[in-house]
Amino acid sequence: MTRGSTDDDDDSCTRPVKRWSIFYYGVGHMLNDVTSACWFTYLLVFLTDIGLPPSDAAMVMLSGQIADGFMTIFAGELIDRYGSFKIWHGAGSILVAVSFSSVFGGCMPCKIIGSYSSTTQTISYSLFAAIFNVGWAATQVSHMSMVNCITLNSTSRVVMTSCRNAFTMVANLSLYAVAFVVFKFNTRRTIIEVEHQYRWIAYASIFIGCCFVGIFHLGTAEPRLKREAHEKGYARISWTYWFRKLLYHQVALVYVLTRLVTNVSQAFLAFYVVNELRMDQSAKALVPAVIYVCSFVTSIILQEMAWNSHRLKVSYSAGGLLWMISGVGILFLPSSMKYFMYLISVVIGVANALMMVSGVSMQSFLVGRDLNGCAFVYGSLSFMDKIICGVALSVLESYQSSTPDEVRNCNPVFSLSITRYGLGLVPAISALVGVLVTLSMKLPEPTLTPLIAPLLE
Repeated sequence: MTRGSTDDDDDSCTRPVKRWSIFYYGVGHMLNDVTSACWFTYLLVFLTDIGLPPSDAAMVMLSGQIADGFMTIFAGELIDRYGSFKIWHGAGSILVAVSFSSVFGGCMPCKIIGSYSSTTQTISYSLFAAIFNVGWAATQVSHMSMVNCITLNSTSRVVMTSCRNAFTMVANLSLYAVAFVVFKFNTRRTIIEVEHQYRWIAYASIFIGCCFVGIFHLGTAEPRLKREAHEKGYARISWTYWFRKLLYHQVALVYVLTRLVTNVSQAFLAFYVVNELRMDQSAKALVPAVIYVCSFVTSIILQEMAWNSHRLKVSYSAGGLLWMISGVGILFLPSSMKYFMYLISVVIGVANALMMVSGVSMQSFLVGRDLNGCAFVYGSLSFMDKIICGVALSVLESYQSSTPDEVRNCNPVFSLSITRYGLGLVPAISALVGVLVTLSMKLPEPTLTPLIAPLLE
């Protein structure tokens, strides 16, 4: 290859990505996003509604998180060794679609063996939760790491991440629209009816997600940068290369804290609005919907910016500050002022978008041009995220059993229950630590090239 052709190839890799390519990439995580929203928002509520003790419900969630965490390491290693992002993405999506309905579809092994004991149900739900999360992890790592091999343009990488986050909001809104209809018009009186409610929500989530997965695979080609790296015989970057970088550990901590903010808040939001604020059942869909509308709008706005390290740090810090303010509001909001939760939801939506887009984009800045190790970066960071979030949610849920009523009897104005602590303090403290770590980072400065055209006109 001549020098001129090498320069041309390098220039083509650093040009801004066109808007349709950004769109096709952005919808590729929709199945994961809509099932994840259902998982974190309704799994604990569903399991406790059908009679499982909170400690057993926490065990089901933890089993899924552990399976997810270890699968991210496995998938990241194999993708770096053998490539083919789309094969991993497609296989993971199939596994998610097949297994997710079983998580919310009732205890199938219980029906087969004729036993509905708490132990049997816990084992059954834990098994399907693990299978679902194995597929989810394969899809996540392949999709997130793919962005680095589509382009070397750092601004386009952030824009693609922002587009992905915008469609995460679309996925969540789709879920909550379905959930609102189900909760509003499908009344529940027995455990069977509760199972039917969540089964319809699960089926609708799978259908919506699979439609967008099809669009992704039709519109997105296998990234050529990864293929060219293999053809040229570039060695796979070892794990120790990343572990020796201070920036790797800083980005890992920020990403884990960001996921802790979003996952813990999502898991406890339904409990909070119904049990603590005494809002209607439909608020389990309306309050999250407000959050995701605001996140979607914020993500779209972020796509129109040219990004550098300074703007990433400012964006993350602003989001963290907004979450700290929201956490204080959640902690002390009395049920008599429950409608202020919609205002807090607006702030949370903006904060989530700022933190997620900038937090995930830091990984692209970390990877840079080191493409033969990019999947490991995303896999290892996701491993830490899943394990830590799983343990945190399990611990919080195991202590949730009885505190609200006991505390409310002593103080009728508001109750500082585990739900309030979990939704108010944990995300706020995580955001504070994340901001402090972000401000200490030294992210590499990219060569900025603005977008040719905005994603949306």
